[in-house]
Order: sequence, then structure tokens, then C-alpha cells
Amino acid sequence: MSTATVSAKSAKKPKKAKAGVSPAMRRTKGEKIYNVVNIIILTLFALICTYPFYYLIINSLSSNQAAAAGDVTWYIKGLHWDNYKTVLGLDGLGTAAWISVARTVVGTVLTVLASAYLGFMFTQQKMWKRSFWYRFVVITMYFNAGLIPMFITMKNYGLTNNFWVYILPAIVQPFNIILVKTYIESIPASLQEAAEVDGAGTMTVFWKIVLPMCTPILATVAIFSAVNQWNSFQDTLIYMTDSKLWSLQYLLYTYINQASSIANSVKANAANAAMLATAATPTAIRMTVSVIVVLPIMFIYPFFQRFFVKGMMLGAVKG
Repeated sequence: MSTATVSAKSAKKPKKAKAGVSPAMRRTKGEKIYNVVNIIILTLFALICTYPFYYLIINSLSSNQAAAAGDVTWYIKGLHWDNYKTVLGLDGLGTAAWISVARTVVGTVLTVLASAYLGFMFTQQKMWKRSFWYRFVVITMYFNAGLIPMFITMKNYGLTNNFWVYILPAIVQPFNIILVKTYIESIPASLQEAAEVDGAGTMTVFWKIVLPMCTPILATVAIFSAVNQWNSFQDTLIYMTDSKLWSLQYLLYTYINQASSIANSVKANAANAAMLATAATPTAIRMTVSVIVVLPIMFIYPFFQRFFVKGMMLGAVKG
């Protein structure tokens, strides 16, 4: 074999990457600069978003006099837990917390099931008047009868001073149904057709084929519903006069409005100067109440975040 032939064969062989060199090390200078700038910007944005919550927490745990004077900015000064003892010791807090947890759990489960079922049915060509009913549901996103007709309707149904007024009006949410319907349309229709050939009915297809494949979008709907249920207090204000059915958010809302009187009563019971330094102030009451309301959602949200992102992305694109 001639030297020219050997040289030609060796020239055709692609150059192998150097052993032990990662793809990150092979990036161009411009890509590395972009990545660094991108990380810095996103880190600053994350800090800006989280700082308000951090500010609430450190002020609720710091000396109330320092917090009221605005001296607590970056770290805790005079750590104490008296604010939480004061707020958690307020009358009716346990019952209100139970009502909020119950309405969040029951309301979320029923909303997710209703959104999944209606979203599935609106994709079925054999559904009677499918287009009419779908438009009938969607149009409610744009038109609202108003507060007084809604109150009269709830009263006529006997739902005022009734726990189910928290649940029933929120079960059918057009936006959630649209999300689920769009997501189901991205699932290959051949799966349902194969199940029907094997003798599966509509409900069997829904429970055993479609529902298990909709975990990301259903987790997204669950987040929307849980946050709305947990944070809602206006329905309590409108429909409830029985304090045993007040939600936690409404009860804490009333305590925020009464923060000055609560702080004055705590100061009046302070026996000495040391107790007076940690006695609750209106600012401390408001911040402590805000932390108590926000913390449950802050702990739960990270567990659903990956489903939330995946569900929104897959439900938004077809094809």
C-alpha cells in the first residue's frame, strides 16, 4: 500500500475530541460570557422575588421595637417567638385553620376531577352537542352576573352559612378545563381507539387510559385550585356570619385590621420592661399573620413545580 493511500485514509478519519474534556470546556468565549451574565441576572431576579418573604420572616422574629423602627433589613435582631405565640393563641384560630384545610383539600380534589372529566368529554366527537356545551362553559369566563345576583342565588340554594359554598361554585373552572382539554388533545388518539377495540367504554378509557397520562396538567390544575382556595377570604366575608365557618384567611384578615388593639392589649399585660421589648406591635402582628398565611403554600409549591412547568408547556403546544 502506497504512502499516498495511507495518508488519504487517515485524512478521512474524523478528529476525536480530546479525552477528559467536558462539553462545557469546549464552549466558545462568547457562550461562557453569556452563561455567566445569564446566571447573574437570574440570581438577582430570584433574590428580588424572595426578599419580600425573607423580610417578613426576619421582622416577625426580631425585636418588635427594632422592626417598628425599620432597623431590621438583612438579618434578625433580638430573636424571639412571642409574636407567633400571640397570634397562634388568638381565639378561633384552630377552627378556622381546620376550615381552610378542609376547603382546600376537598375543593382541590373535586375541581381536579371535574376539570379532568369535562376536559376529556369535550375531546370526544360522540358527545351530544359537544361544541355547544364547550362554548357554554367558556363564555362564563367573560360574563359575570355580579355580586348581588350571586349572593341571592347562593341564599336561595341554602348555601349561606354553609361549608359547601366554599366548594360548589369553584368546581367548574373554564380556564382549567381548557388546559386539560388542550393537553388531552396532544395524547395520541390511537390509544383510545385501541382500548375501544378491546371493548373499553368511555369511563374505562377515562379512568384507565387518559387520567394516568394527565398527571402533569392535573398537578398544574391542583396548584391553581389549592392556592385559590387557601388564599380566598372574600367568600367568607360575603356568605358567612357564623364565626365557626370562618376561614383562616378571613380570621387573620380581621386580626390584621385589629392589629392595633391586639398590640395594645399585649402591652397592657406586659409585666416589665423586658416583656415590653418583645410585646407585639401592629407591625409585628401584620407581618406574623402574613407569614402564617404564606408559609403552607411556600412549602407545598416546590413539590408540584416540576409538574407545573411540564403541564403548562405540553398543554400549550399542539402538533
